[in-house]
Formats: sequence, structure tokens, C-alpha cells
Amino acid sequence: MNSIYNVIIRPVVSERSFDLMSQGKYTFEVAAKAPKEEIADAVEKLFNVHVLKVNTMWVKPKNKRVRYVTGKTRTWKKAVVTVAEGEQIEVFANQQAAAEE
Repeated sequence: MNSIYNVIIRPVVSERSFDLMSQGKYTFEVAAKAPKEEIADAVEKLFNVHVLKVNTMWVKPKNKRVRYVTGKTRTWKKAVVTVAEGEQIEVFANQQAAAEE
């Protein structure tokens, strides 16, 4: 990978990802070929935090139907990044505060 912006595609916004934020864990969709070391470097450089651990997993496709046509959603790679205690990623912190109001 050549750029940190090509490694992290988007943050994952779900109830489960918001619950993990209280433990200092943040969830991202990442590039399919990105190794854990590159994901950790990208998060550290983008958000200015210290990454302790990166867990990755493949999200399997789900069956979907639109009228009479069946198909599947895409397969994508998800990373759960654990940051050092006392640190937080501001992008998520703002969304979490808005969700609690």
C-alpha cells in the first residue's frame, strides 16, 4: 500500500462499534490486502493516537433480495483497533456524544 488514505476506507458505525468505544476499541473498514502493521501505522498517523492492538476479520456476504432477484452483499475486511488508555479518536467521540443526546 502506498498511502495511509488507501489503507483505511471508512469508520464502521454500528451499535456494537459504539459499545466497543468505551473499551478504547475503534472499528474501521480497511483495504483487503492491508496487513495489521500498516493498519496500525495508518491509524496512528491519521488520528495521532498510540495503537496497542489490531484485530482483523473478513465480513462474509449476506443474502439479499430485491423483488424477484436474489444476490449477495460484498465481502470486506474489518479491523478493530485498540488504542492506548486515556486516548480517543475525535471523529468517533463527536458521533458518540451526538448519539447519546
